Amino acid sequence: MSSDTDTDEAHAIGAHATNPRATEAHATAARTGEAITTSALHAAATGADTFPGVLREALNRRGLSLERVSERLRVRGITISQATLSSWQRGRSQPERARSLQAVDVLEEILELPAGALRSLLGPRRPRGRTTPPDAEGAALQILGEDSVVEKALGARFRHFNQETSSLMVHDIVRVGESGTLSGISTTNVLRAKRAGADRAIFVLSFDDEAAEPVDIKVTCGRLAEATYLKGLKSLVLEIHFGRELAKLDTTVVSYAVEVSPSETPATHYERWSRTNLHEYLQQVFFHPGALPADCHRYVRDKVGEPPRGRRRIPLSEAHDVHVLTSRCKPGVHGVAWEYGTGTAGTGGP
Repeated sequence: MSSDTDTDEAHAIGAHATNPRATEAHATAARTGEAITTSALHAAATGADTFPGVLREALNRRGLSLERVSERLRVRGITISQATLSSWQRGRSQPERARSLQAVDVLEEILELPAGALRSLLGPRRPRGRTTPPDAEGAALQILGEDSVVEKALGARFRHFNQETSSLMVHDIVRVGESGTLSGISTTNVLRAKRAGADRAIFVLSFDDEAAEPVDIKVTCGRLAEATYLKGLKSLVLEIHFGRELAKLDTTVVSYAVEVSPSETPATHYERWSRTNLHEYLQQVFFHPGALPADCHRYVRDKVGEPPRGRRRIPLSEAHDVHVLTSRCKPGVHGVAWEYGTGTAGTGGP
């Protein structure tokens, strides 16, 4: 399939997909010769934009002492000590238990922050003691590995790409045509600015099947500024502008769709790579009535190339689609795979 890199995440479609290729930057259509494997790259918050940094900044802006904040939490039935609050703002520990996460939600109200402004910055559970979060490049390398297609496609931009924004929610829709090959992909991404002035995001789609040809790219939220196909890498780089500069912690929505012509190889899976936590991630795969799979399942990989784990069957609906909804989606590779049974792939099975 193709790999799609946006603000600081990567989502990957790991079936036989296609790579659109744009003849020039600013093109709105592209062609490729392979099935699409989409992967999206979303960056982890770093520096002053980590959970401790935003918490400290909000406390200073509101002029509230830790004692006062602890009292306000207690009035709402939540007991969090000053020592714990101090540990959170210094980065020595982070909220992980249910009570602590509830306190974070209330803290956002007390500190007059947008809903999710603090909670979305929380990383996965971590060992005791002080840890230093990786930078955006390091977080991507942990998931993609060295010398990945995404790194090659972005070149010098890989080190700093999408550091000004982070993804909160992502919805991927994959459509499989009558022949069992990928016919299209659409993505809606809710982004939040980590610093004032953010005005664009980059996405990378990488493909598997060289016989497929994406025929059109449409951006319905945002403005397409670049669509460059790198034939040797079978990757499409999209740069989408928001249409305005965002204030810090402001949000915006980016939506785009890639239409793909049929290839010779049936699609078999879809993957998204994420290098940071998402509030929510929704994967949907729609199948043509003439190409219904015999079996579908979800899975997770800790990084690209590692064996899948957590494999679990998912049912096909009356609308001929399967979906996976993941809340607090952790960094890693999140996929959906399907099989066509003993018949010819793309004909609906035997």
